[in-house]
Amino acid sequence: METPHRYPVIFNPKARSQKGGRVLRFLMSHANRFALFATNHAGEARELAARFAAAGEPVVIAAGGDGTLNEVVSGLAGSRTLLGVLPAGTMNVFAREMGIPFDTLERAFQVIERGFVREVDLFEANGSPFVQMAGVGFDAMVIEETSWEAKKKLGPLAYLLAAVKVLGETPPKIEVICPDGRREEGVAVLAGNGSLYGGQFKFFRNANNNDSKLDVLVYKEAGYRLVLDSLRGLAFGGIDLVASTSCFQTESFIVRADREVPVEVDGEWIGRFSEVRFVDTSNRLRVIAPEEPLAGGFSDVVRSLLQWPRRPTELQTTRSL
Repeated sequence: METPHRYPVIFNPKARSQKGGRVLRFLMSHANRFALFATNHAGEARELAARFAAAGEPVVIAAGGDGTLNEVVSGLAGSRTLLGVLPAGTMNVFAREMGIPFDTLERAFQVIERGFVREVDLFEANGSPFVQMAGVGFDAMVIEETSWEAKKKLGPLAYLLAAVKVLGETPPKIEVICPDGRREEGVAVLAGNGSLYGGQFKFFRNANNNDSKLDVLVYKEAGYRLVLDSLRGLAFGGIDLVASTSCFQTESFIVRADREVPVEVDGEWIGRFSEVRFVDTSNRLRVIAPEEPLAGGFSDVVRSLLQWPRRPTELQTTRSL
C-alpha cells in the first residue's frame, strides 16, 4: 500500500495559547499526513515556504493566523506551489475571505484534501507582498501599538484598546497619487484586495481578489469621526457611501505623507515610511479553497470580536461542506 503524501506544515507555536495547543494536538493526531515545521523567529515561515517552493513541493500549509499566513505567502510568491490554510489565529481574515472553515481544523483540512484551486492577486506595498489588505496611518498605528502579549491575553479586544489609545493623536497629512492623475488627500488609507477587514467586516464591498485591482479607501477625517463613519458605513451598506471617505479602484498607487507613518500588510506591521508604493506583482497565488465560499453572518461578526467560548475542535461533530 502506497504511503500518502505528507504535507509540509509551517506552524507558529506562539499562536494564541488557547488555540496553539489545540492546533498542535490536531497536527499530531494526523502525524501520518503532516511534516511539521515550527517557527522560532520572525521571517522563518517565509524562508521555509521559499525553500519548499524552490524544491518543487506541490503544497505548503500555513497553520496559524494572518501573520504566519502572510510570511508563507511571501515565501511562495512567484512559485506554482499551492497554499493550504489551517486557520488558527485571532481573526483569520483571509481564510474567511476564501470561505475556508475557521471553526474546526478538521473541516479546513477536508478542503485541502479536496484540492480545489483558486487563483488570487498578489500585491506589494514597498516590496512586502499581501493578499488581503494593507493600511497606511491609523489602522497600522493600532497594530503597531498592539503587543503580542496583549493579543494572546485579550484576543480582538487588544486592538480595540490600542485604537482608543491612538485616537487622540495628531493625524498625518497624506496624499494618494494614481497613474491616471487622480489625487486624493486624507489622513489614512486602506487598500483591499479582498472585501473583508478585521474579521467578517465587509469594508470593500466591490473588491474582487482576482481582477488585478485594489479597492482604495481614503479617510478624510481623523479621530472619533473616522471610527463613527466606519461604523455608519458598515451599517448602511458600504464605507464608500460615507461623505468623509473617498473610494476608488486602481492597479497601483503611491501614498506620500508629511512624516513617516506606520504601514501594515495583512494585519502585520512592516515599518514606518513617508512614501509607500502599491503595485501588482503580476503573480497569482494559488490557494486551495472551497468551490463555493461559505456565507458568513452577524453571529460571525460578534464571535470575531468577543471570541465566545466554543467546544474544543476535537469535540465538535464534523459535517460535510
